[in-house]
Amino acid sequence: MAIIEVSNLSKSYGTLDVLKNMTFHVEKGDVVAVIGPSGSGKSTMLRSLVHLETIDGGGISVDGEALVKDGVYSKPQEIKRITSKMGMVFQHFNLFPHLTVKQNLELAPKIVKGESSADIARRSAELLDKVGLASRASEYPARLSGGQKQRVAIARALMMNPEILLFDEPTSALDPELTGEVLQVMKRLAEEHMTMMVVTHEMGFAREVASRVMFMDKGEIVEAGHPEPLFTNPQHERTRAFLNISLK
Repeated sequence: MAIIEVSNLSKSYGTLDVLKNMTFHVEKGDVVAVIGPSGSGKSTMLRSLVHLETIDGGGISVDGEALVKDGVYSKPQEIKRITSKMGMVFQHFNLFPHLTVKQNLELAPKIVKGESSADIARRSAELLDKVGLASRASEYPARLSGGQKQRVAIARALMMNPEILLFDEPTSALDPELTGEVLQVMKRLAEEHMTMMVVTHEMGFAREVASRVMFMDKGEIVEAGHPEPLFTNPQHERTRAFLNISLK
């Protein structure tokens, strides 16, 4: 069963159509890489899934529950509950600079879920170990590299036990030598069958790790499919042109 179902998604800013009747689904355990030129609507689409953007038409369902149907949103409490099934990792980390790494991880579970301090502390320690940052728990974000900050952001998203992780260009703000450490964490999550949608310019990651690739341009899904045929024999001229530039 599809864990995310999107139908005829549309979004405009004034006269500019940013998303044009997009329809796709994501199966549980999928790693979907979303590629395409800048300004093609990739981030807007991703942000729409967690209600950081409101859409103008179409529907979004998560785990069989309608976040929005025919352009009409569910009640606020339902939106909150449905979107809590997803975690979001942003391009620029969005860590709280006045909190330590450990405090960044533990804030939301304490406020939102009201879990016990012992359970939260245990899980934050486990997740920091998982992303290779157990020794930095007491550090403040300013003392971390960009790659370390992004790994903290991934651990923070995992603290809420999401069923789905959404990544919005998670490595584009990083120096090339720091990109690998973040992609390695994401690869391990994929191996553990975490459902993920990843907006990315990392073609190697999309080809190696993704179970499916969506190529977007001008607010539309131009082509989608398994990575190998899409990268080696794209069917659409716009896909071929994009990959010819991106893979050079």
